[in-house]
Amino acid sequence: MAVIRRGDAVLASSDFDPTKDEVFHRLLGGSVEFGETGEQALRREFREELGAELDEVRRIDVVENLFTFDGRPGHEIVLLHEAVLRDRTLYDREDLVVLDAGSPVVWVPLAEVRAGRTRLYPASPSYLS
Repeated sequence: MAVIRRGDAVLASSDFDPTKDEVFHRLLGGSVEFGETGEQALRREFREELGAELDEVRRIDVVENLFTFDGRPGHEIVLLHEAVLRDRTLYDREDLVVLDAGSPVVWVPLAEVRAGRTRLYPASPSYLS
């Protein structure tokens, strides 16, 4: 997953958990396929999800994320990276969607996350502080 910053906001997809009746946001990224490095997977996922290329990719954390979605438990190990979007015009866009899922992509203010008014997953002090 990647932390893409625009000031004090990060790029994330929006989703809804019907069991919790909760809107939440999730950093963009995806699964590593066999034979890929974490960075290669991240670059591929951004091409698939946004049609975007990444620059200045660097790993900042590894997060073990235990969660429940739609009443089912989940467990993932997240290789968390910081990166920048090569196409700088994407930073001004408010109409982005995940191409392969149709989920809206928004700029989530970290102040709202820190204050507990907005849910963002996975949470990590590496980008929240």
